[in-house]
Amino acid sequence: MIEARIYVTLKSGILDPQGKTVQQALENLGFAQIRGVRVGKLIELQFAEEVSREEAERLTIDACKKLLANPVIEDYRFELALNANQQGAGS
Repeated sequence: MIEARIYVTLKSGILDPQGKTVQQALENLGFAQIRGVRVGKLIELQFAEEVSREEAERLTIDACKKLLANPVIEDYRFELALNANQQGAGS
């Protein structure tokens, strides 16, 4: 089964209030050496067994463009991998 890991982040120059809040919290916890934090999203997709790598790539790009990433303020990148180590639910 092919899986996609999609990383969605704000474009550079876009303010990241969540990242700023996390940075301030880290500073309050003693992590004064951290100068910047940006927060993003990780989205994992699993494709049906019969989906080829090329089709998985096309479907991932289409999903990102249509729903998963806002092209005005976000960038995305993704990785495709073959997951040969499927386990039962709850494992």
